[in-house]
Amino acid sequence: MFDDDLLTYLETYLTEERKQRFLDVLQQRTRHITVAIEDVYQLHNTSAIIRSCDVFGVQDVHVVEDRFGKRLDKNIAMGAEQWVDVRRYRNTTDCISQLKGDGYQIIATTPHNNSTLLPNFFPNEKSAIFFGTEKEGLSEEVMQQADGFLKIPMVGFSESLNVSVSAAIIIQQLAQKVRDSHLDWKLSDMEVLEKRLDWTKKSIKDVNGIIKRYLSE
Repeated sequence: MFDDDLLTYLETYLTEERKQRFLDVLQQRTRHITVAIEDVYQLHNTSAIIRSCDVFGVQDVHVVEDRFGKRLDKNIAMGAEQWVDVRRYRNTTDCISQLKGDGYQIIATTPHNNSTLLPNFFPNEKSAIFFGTEKEGLSEEVMQQADGFLKIPMVGFSESLNVSVSAAIIIQQLAQKVRDSHLDWKLSDMEVLEKRLDWTKKSIKDVNGIIKRYLSE
């Protein structure tokens, strides 16, 4: 059960500006689209994608760390990992299973195949956008499990972009499409409360000691 009193108590340690900032940001957050990163080798790319999710209002990032282990570079993410929920998986199978179980369609980003061009794609359904490794792209497992394919229109000689650049373009475009739509894209009231509590805890020094004193009173 959510503890409203605890949230109210902890928020007394925040400035009014900080509390309002949380409310403003949460009004723009969505889980209608989510991002999955599969075995990205360059650690700064994973971190940059997480930062883009924060900037453009995507609340969850799913990271498959099968081959290369934990690649999160906190310096590049610039604190974004505090505000975005990063969910880690040891393999692609578990990630896809979790996302499909949560009602997401799997959308693979690839410059090949008969992919839908980004301007022509609209996420009517909850959509998990998958990004792959810098060289090989997405695994065959993702390609076979995908419900759709997506690519950025390109008119130059290069056939691909850096994965973090591609992700930033796609996340920004899709997040804006969703926010401009009539879809039920916002976080629920309970999700907003839960994130307020989570972010408030992360903003307070010695929060565990403060909570301990609160519970003892």
